Amino acid sequence: MELEQRPGWETPASRGETDERLPTADSHDAGRPAADRTDAGRSDAGHPATNSPNADLPNADLPNADLPNAERPDDGQPDAGQPAADRPEAAQPDADHPGAGATGTTKGPASDPRDPQAADADRAGGKTGKANKTGKPEKTRGKRGPGRNLPIAIGVGLALGAVVLLSVYLVKWVFVGVIAVFLGIAIRELSVALNGRGIKVPFVPVAAGGLAMLIVSYTSGPRGLLAAFSLTVLFVLIWRMPAGARRYVQDTMAGVLAVVYVPFLAGFAVLLLASADGADRVITFMAITVSSDIGGFFAGAFLGRHQLAPSISPKKTWEGLAGSALTCMAIGALLLPLLLNGHLWQGLVLGAAVACSATLGDLIESMIKRDLGVKDMGRLLPEHGGVLDRLDSLLVTAPVVWLGLQIFVPT
Repeated sequence: MELEQRPGWETPASRGETDERLPTADSHDAGRPAADRTDAGRSDAGHPATNSPNADLPNADLPNADLPNAERPDDGQPDAGQPAADRPEAAQPDADHPGAGATGTTKGPASDPRDPQAADADRAGGKTGKANKTGKPEKTRGKRGPGRNLPIAIGVGLALGAVVLLSVYLVKWVFVGVIAVFLGIAIRELSVALNGRGIKVPFVPVAAGGLAMLIVSYTSGPRGLLAAFSLTVLFVLIWRMPAGARRYVQDTMAGVLAVVYVPFLAGFAVLLLASADGADRVITFMAITVSSDIGGFFAGAFLGRHQLAPSISPKKTWEGLAGSALTCMAIGALLLPLLLNGHLWQGLVLGAAVACSATLGDLIESMIKRDLGVKDMGRLLPEHGGVLDRLDSLLVTAPVVWLGLQIFVPT
């Protein structure tokens, strides 16, 4: 585009002169890369550069062409003639506010995405410690305490213990009936939690087969338990068939999980009862297991600083595990010689094994609850949650104690 020469104006070119004070673009930028040229990507007022995105638009169609320079909005581009240190930073999206426009300001480096462990902890109602520079959770700090209504929790625990003592020492079949009632509620709680994720457990065959497993465990021993378990699994597979093939594997495998996790493991407690000194074996089993929960609870609540499994159960600590082990070993060393004519070292070994199995039982149920997105399996027992929340460590520990007593003090 040529400049219009108005009357009375003279330019060096019209006089046949060359103004050496103003170097031309060709002479100044000759041999320099396009990115280093001072006029690259810039335009004088009314003269768009050839590489500008608006180069083909007339001046009247350019954005803000009718505004004075002072009123035109800043396009966020650095000044080509300004030193790099003094140039305003190009507007970047705010790391803390995704989607911020070009006028946003940079808040700083983007924060890391949320840790999966923290997300899991928040979903379950717990919180993990903040991660340090090494990526490992820091020691948990803050006020320590039991975190629940202890009088109510202790009262419920004593009531359950009284029911067990009365039933196991008065009439053994009454104890089998008590176990059957608790297991029926636990199976129902697990079925409801799974149903919340669209998984339908065949409740009738699981409950009926579970009851049969308890009965034959008492009457026929380990072989009866294994036979009843096998038939119950088959019953679950057949029962679900009329509902069609859609989600058949999902529902039947959930039913098998319920059979294994609740009545099959509980059958080992009934096997303990079936012995001649069954009442003492059951009391030994339950006392050591409950002492694991009590010792781990108080040690973790008041001394816990180092998390044991933050991605599964943020409130579990190594200090709590140590308290659980010490309590279990002490109760085992006391009860095995006193009730079953065992040796002190056998009680210590059995107590250590129970501490591990009881802790694993808690973690297994915590993992199930995290996967299903529930905090407690039920609300039947105040300050304890559901029945399955109370039985989690007992179920996993029953086969451990049965095997240990078969080795140490066989019948």
